Amino acid sequence: MPGGRLTQQERQQIALGLADGLAYAEIARRLERPTSTITREVMRNGGPTAYRADLAHRATERRTRRKQTAPRDPKALPRPDGRDAEAVREYEETFTTVMMGSGMPKMMSRVMACLCMTDSGSLTASELAQRLQVSPASVSKAVAFLDSQGFVRREADQGRRERYVVDDDIWYRSMLASAQAIAQVVETARQGVGILGRGTPAAARLENIARFLDFVAESSARAAEQARDILHTKPETASDSPTNPR
Repeated sequence: MPGGRLTQQERQQIALGLADGLAYAEIARRLERPTSTITREVMRNGGPTAYRADLAHRATERRTRRKQTAPRDPKALPRPDGRDAEAVREYEETFTTVMMGSGMPKMMSRVMACLCMTDSGSLTASELAQRLQVSPASVSKAVAFLDSQGFVRREADQGRRERYVVDDDIWYRSMLASAQAIAQVVETARQGVGILGRGTPAAARLENIARFLDFVAESSARAAEQARDILHTKPETASDSPTNPR
């Protein structure tokens, strides 16, 4: 499988694939690259509708030159937890890009990735601002969005500070929040059926919307309930390690 940076020819193939409506996974398969590489490349260079191979290649060259001449990034220094700092940084960027691809705004995606990648699963606003090198106001706005979507919860910290937490069941709670939002769309669509008159094309369209989304919301909520109980993975402890002497 090819490694290293994308070539200009590969970027041209990405642009052609996007123009043909191919999914990132299919483009990646044809180039024998990880899907995350293609997703990150497209999202950081204008997105699927604005991606241009020549502009993306020049932008990458500029970023490379800046990295070569810039002072050493503190994030690249050895980490106290022993993890590969560069690999962690690259993964955090990939995580953020994929979240953006799912529809989450950039700052919210950055905060989400940062929280998920901490062993504690929680950070204060000041800790997030410091790690992401952004203003506290940006963190506050991002957290408010994530909280509304069920991705994070708040808990009291020392003094008047708040700590933002990602629980093990964040996706469960987020899916329930999504199902509730879809249920509101279903209810509104069915109100339109009565207003527009049953039997009319517009009313039939709204009824089909309501029936489809109602089924999806109910199925999603049921699947989330089942998965919550049977798919949860706990961190391995020393006693769980197969190499631990008995």
